[in-house]
Amino acid sequence: MKSINQLCDIVRETAYAIHLYLGHGHLEKVYENALVHRLGLAGLEVRQQHPLQVYDEDGTTIGEYFADLLLEDRLIIELKACKALNDEHTAQLLGYLKASRIEHGLLVNFGSFKFQVRKFALSSASSGAL
Repeated sequence: MKSINQLCDIVRETAYAIHLYLGHGHLEKVYENALVHRLGLAGLEVRQQHPLQVYDEDGTTIGEYFADLLLEDRLIIELKACKALNDEHTAQLLGYLKASRIEHGLLVNFGSFKFQVRKFALSSASSGAL
């Protein structure tokens, strides 16, 4: 089993290779499909538009959202195809991590000239987990 840091490195390298090949200007779905394809070729389990439960602080399920990608059941990957990442994108991913109680996430933007990727991690204490 690969460590979370190894998984993040693989995603970064793969996403960067896709950015170099496709450039910017495509719809987010194109980059999502490319990343799913290439991560699958690398032998990783990747789920596309995977439903994740959102929990209240007492553990009650209160809803769900769909992660762009869920890698190896341990890493949420949120994709963007915009000019630049902003605070709302960060808040979105942090909210997903906290609500789903998954500790690690990557925010990847294919839409700018400069490739952007940010890693986020929430500890059990900061995520409100019981």
